[in-house]
Amino acid sequence: MAAAAAVRRLLRPSTSASVSNASRLLSSTSSPPPHRSPNTNSPVAFDWSDDDADNPATSPPPATAKNSELPPPYDPFSKKPAVTESSDPTNLQEIFHRMRTEGLTDYAIKMFDGLSKDGLTHEALELFAVIKDKGAMPDVVAHTAVLEAYANAGPAHWRDAVRTYDRMLASGVKPNAYTLAVLVRGLASSDRCSEAGRYLVEMLDRRMQPNVATYLSALEAYVRMEKVEEGKMLLETMKGKGFVPNEEAVCSASVKRGHVFRGVMNLLFGK
Repeated sequence: MAAAAAVRRLLRPSTSASVSNASRLLSSTSSPPPHRSPNTNSPVAFDWSDDDADNPATSPPPATAKNSELPPPYDPFSKKPAVTESSDPTNLQEIFHRMRTEGLTDYAIKMFDGLSKDGLTHEALELFAVIKDKGAMPDVVAHTAVLEAYANAGPAHWRDAVRTYDRMLASGVKPNAYTLAVLVRGLASSDRCSEAGRYLVEMLDRRMQPNVATYLSALEAYVRMEKVEEGKMLLETMKGKGFVPNEEAVCSASVKRGHVFRGVMNLLFGK
């Protein structure tokens, strides 16, 4: 109850200026980002101009958001989704327009919700403490929002999601478990199983335990793409870093039919 009350206070709308402050994270900056802590609030650049010829057709352009009202206070006990998803996740132009005009508060709520459900309440409250103390969004929210937009847009944008993550690290912004879970699931859904496995291992290297939905998405991709032996190698690497799969959780989270389910169960538990 104390955590819920704290979040309500942090998200209670008081002035439209907070939306403007949050939206500055999507503004462009020409100078290289200075060294800063993982929870800074300086502007974030998403400029693919120095990338290869396969640049994304739609990238988040620099813009200044208009003032708008904040959403109602977040209630973690509500069964309603934390954020209403876009009706068309492939319409990146619309999604980035909403980020610029409506701000990033919804994305911060979604991140808080994801961290809290994974039992990472301390990290979730630290995230909102930055908003409360400095009056602007942490950089990790802005980068993850763009990354998630690309991850949800389908296989054509998996490289854009990885580029966004790489730029996040290059900017000195530390990802959290929600960020990496979004990246792993997005790559897995695009059948990029090797890349998804790479970031699963990175989660463990960062002392983050992937939740069942995250590691299942990657292992299901290995089975779906008929790369079971590679999946076994990944699993051995993960176990060597302390990963222990939860059979009950896997059964609860999986559709208990079809060759993919059987393949994943055999991969994880030899069944």
